[in-house]
Amino acid sequence: MRYTFPPPPPASVPVVGAGSRFPIHRIYCVGRNYAEHAKEMGQSGSEPPVFFLKPADAALAVEAGATGELPYPALTRELHHEIELVVALGQGGRDIAPAEALQHVFGYAVGLDMTRRDLQAQMKERRGPWDIGKAFDHAAPIGPITPVAQVGDLASAEISLLVNGELRQHSPLSQMIWSVSQVIAHLSTAWTLAAGDLIYTGTPAGVAAVGPGDLLEGRVTGLETLRVRVA
Repeated sequence: MRYTFPPPPPASVPVVGAGSRFPIHRIYCVGRNYAEHAKEMGQSGSEPPVFFLKPADAALAVEAGATGELPYPALTRELHHEIELVVALGQGGRDIAPAEALQHVFGYAVGLDMTRRDLQAQMKERRGPWDIGKAFDHAAPIGPITPVAQVGDLASAEISLLVNGELRQHSPLSQMIWSVSQVIAHLSTAWTLAAGDLIYTGTPAGVAAVGPGDLLEGRVTGLETLRVRVA
């Protein structure tokens, strides 16, 4: 096939213990999937989660043991961190049953849903889309993907974020309102999921602003730590 100009290589994420990389198809994100975070964002915590997307090339993939560099984005004075468990799909489909959803998972990683909170708030007031607050360049840092066979029991795992060594966010993954299986099943009713899809599954309470020079360390029990410094 001929193209007008050479297409860029696909965005991708390193895979733990493999010489290959995981090519990204789409990035889906779940909002308000922890009750306490929903409350700190002005909701009751009983509403169903919301869904939005980020461009595949918004991923900032960080190698194991490395520290990624996150350029401070334009147009904002409130760049907020949201630490999340990321699900990487190895196969897709539509109308996936919750009981079969985990069979579609290739692996898991630690991710950050970075948010221009002031711009997101403006869009909420105007009842407009969140894209300018959520879908900017480098808005989805992610660490290496650990294949399912190498992951321990996520049911008892915990998620946390440290900023400059200070704990900002922490929760058991069991506090998610919708489980990984339920999220995959629900997404598959609205979109045809595919191998290469990443799902950012929501953040616990404690989101706050970061600035240039801040070091973010995201952790999920049993997965590679994600380290990012704001440039």
